[in-house]
Amino acid sequence: MKHALAILLLTTAATPALAAKVYVSNEKGNDVTVIDGDTFEVLGTYPVGNRPRGITISPDGKELYVCASDDDLVRVFDPETMQELHTLPSGPDPELFVLHPSGNPLYIANEDDNLVTVVDTQTHKMLAEIPVGVEPEGMGVSPDGKVVINTSETTNMAHFIDAESFQITANVLVDSRPRFAQFSDDGSKLFVSAEIGGTVTVIDPATQEITKVIDFDIPGVLPEAIQPVGVRVTADGKKVFVALGPANRVAVIDGETLEVTDYILVGQRVWQLAFTPDQKHLYTTNGNSNDVTVIDVATNTALKSIPVGQQPWGVVVAPQ
Repeated sequence: MKHALAILLLTTAATPALAAKVYVSNEKGNDVTVIDGDTFEVLGTYPVGNRPRGITISPDGKELYVCASDDDLVRVFDPETMQELHTLPSGPDPELFVLHPSGNPLYIANEDDNLVTVVDTQTHKMLAEIPVGVEPEGMGVSPDGKVVINTSETTNMAHFIDAESFQITANVLVDSRPRFAQFSDDGSKLFVSAEIGGTVTVIDPATQEITKVIDFDIPGVLPEAIQPVGVRVTADGKKVFVALGPANRVAVIDGETLEVTDYILVGQRVWQLAFTPDQKHLYTTNGNSNDVTVIDVATNTALKSIPVGQQPWGVVVAPQ
């Protein structure tokens, strides 16, 4: 009996952990496609409300949050069953949001009323409405949870918001139509993408000073097709990945020199990005080709294209 138990324990220890599920919001399909991160097979597609865009998951993996933009709501689902659990209040046209690192609260950009809405994920109550610039879009939060960033598309600013007082502490002018804000894991850099400007602005969060503006140049691709949107930074800070929209490329930036080192060809109109928990893979949403691309992070190689729903917009991977 002891021998059998020992074999069972050894077998269990040797069994690799199952890959996390990947959730893709399909803006035109009004649904979310779920992908097995191990086999890259589609597990199912589920209705989630009208015009889903921003999507994220709680740190414990128990709640999946979806910006149902045309419903003016955040809808919350059980990630295992994809049954709706409840909704969270939001202003009109929620597009992107970000969770505090603790999982509470949720900061929501409401594009149509120039506000960031702060919602308690446990009580489901609105905590604050923060006036920001025109057409708020991108949301970011510092690793320590003390600073929230909103980008306003028409005002062309990154707004620094104190997470405790809900007050704006600084405004940094960036390039045209800023779409996304992402901190490095050590909190030393903030990356803000500008869709129309075609650049990524690097900001020192401690001083709110711009340290670098990164441009992109792809042979054979018109400059106006290079439209940076989603940004992700590896945990060690060595690589920064930027989705370049209609350029159909993901740029790779050296996290130390801030120079572009590579371009990865993916699907059409690449929009948002998400790492797997181990950061071996990066998923991209390709809105015009209705698929996602799986990228090998170590080699900067596109491994596979996975068909999903209509106009995939956002993507998140469950924690493990």
